[in-house]
Amino acid sequence: MTNRESRRRESSAVAERELCGLVNGMAHQIAEHVRVRAATLGLTAPQATALRELTGPMTMRELAERMSCEPSNATFVVDKLEKQSLIERHPHPTDRRAKQLILTDEGAELRERLLDLLTQDSPLAGLTQDEQRTLQGLLERAVVRP
Repeated sequence: MTNRESRRRESSAVAERELCGLVNGMAHQIAEHVRVRAATLGLTAPQATALRELTGPMTMRELAERMSCEPSNATFVVDKLEKQSLIERHPHPTDRRAKQLILTDEGAELRERLLDLLTQDSPLAGLTQDEQRTLQGLLERAVVRP
């Protein structure tokens, strides 16, 4: 390997490390933002994430995928939300082995309040909508999903 190739490789490694640091820092800021906003509603961050991701009836597996966690972890969160009367489990219309998660009226109302809170002073608020879409597109290209 030549000196030039070595410098190029080192420069690429530094750039990747710096980019990873920025992505990690952004993820931590977003997680903290969710945690603080969720707490104002008496929710944990995972509960807030579940409510945010529950955009309509879905199975536990679908919710877990959206939450980026294992189904067993999502089950724990959903159990807590169900005890708070925010989510109900209903028979799935086409799969008798599965249950659908559905927000109660109270859960839907709390979800709307949560969504409003999450948009206030968001770590991404400094970006325009076009910049947010560009960032989303770049992240979607970079994130490899199984």
